[in-house]
Amino acid sequence: MKQREGRPGQKKTSGPSGESRRDDRAGRPPKPVARPAATREAVREAAVPAAVVRPLMTRSGERPTERVPVILESLGAGDFHLIDSGNGEKLEQYGPYRIIRPEAQALWRPSLPAHIWEKVDAAFTGDTDEEGTGRWRFPKEALGETWPLNLLGVDFLGRFTSFRHVGVFPEQIVHWSWMKDQVEKAGRPLKVLNLFGYTGVASLVAAAAGAEVTHVDASKKAIGWARENQALGRMEKLPIRWICEDAMKFILREERRGSQYDIILTDPPKFGRGPNGEVWHLFEHLPLMLDVCREILSPKAVGLVLTAYSIRASFYSIHELMRETMRGAGGVVESGELVIREAGTDGKTQGRALSTSLFSRWVPK
Repeated sequence: MKQREGRPGQKKTSGPSGESRRDDRAGRPPKPVARPAATREAVREAAVPAAVVRPLMTRSGERPTERVPVILESLGAGDFHLIDSGNGEKLEQYGPYRIIRPEAQALWRPSLPAHIWEKVDAAFTGDTDEEGTGRWRFPKEALGETWPLNLLGVDFLGRFTSFRHVGVFPEQIVHWSWMKDQVEKAGRPLKVLNLFGYTGVASLVAAAAGAEVTHVDASKKAIGWARENQALGRMEKLPIRWICEDAMKFILREERRGSQYDIILTDPPKFGRGPNGEVWHLFEHLPLMLDVCREILSPKAVGLVLTAYSIRASFYSIHELMRETMRGAGGVVESGELVIREAGTDGKTQGRALSTSLFSRWVPK
């Protein structure tokens, strides 16, 4: 999530004890710590009301069957691939640019020689705890803030943000490919809800495939970036509603209205503070969020997808929550990790797998 990191326009947030909280990957790599999938600290402006606005539903019936562990792996796609990793960093290809960014989970040594790592276009440096936002270093020449990229046939803008992210999380392509396939073979326009939608790549993929999309994010700048991406690909006529609002407030209102969706993607942050002082804590508020998501799934729903970044937990924690939430709905809950596999300088030479996040996905069969 988204979560995600400090997204465009992200305000500095404070944790429960008052300490500054930003993306723990946004500065120089911290000491490597073995975690199931803790690579992205979430401090996006994801807000929920301070008080629980309704109790959880009492669910009955059998829990869905399970498929665990599931490892969804990407070797790269479109204009992206992971070249190499190690020593707390990762070397990536984003379109024409070769980029180095911190990666705490890269506990091993790089596979490729040093001269490959030295020939980069951009490298993220800085420590957000000490220096505020981080910095990009451009060894060859100064680069513009944005540049065009393409994934799954969708054009969008990469951007060198001060929180080291570039506007897309390519490990999510496994979910987007699944969603695209479901939309294309449905035989009817599916309604897709993208919560914590960030820069809109998933929303554009779904809409281009034929879905009616509702995209929700609390950051005005993220919504602006998403609209830029839509314009870049000349996709303004696609049926996308861009909603700048707190995700929790939005789905609670949709529940009261009786609105329904066929696919829901949700990528909530670990911690966030909203513009009006609302506070989101993943472990406290996720059960209600999933509970509401189930209520707004249509009778012919195709799937509910949850990803979680930067949490110290096993995927089983969100897996069992998803099974309890979907009790009596039938289907299957599959959970595990999203990973990206190194692909070398040619984008084809398979290497080590780098874990990026936890996920849980309910599907009707």
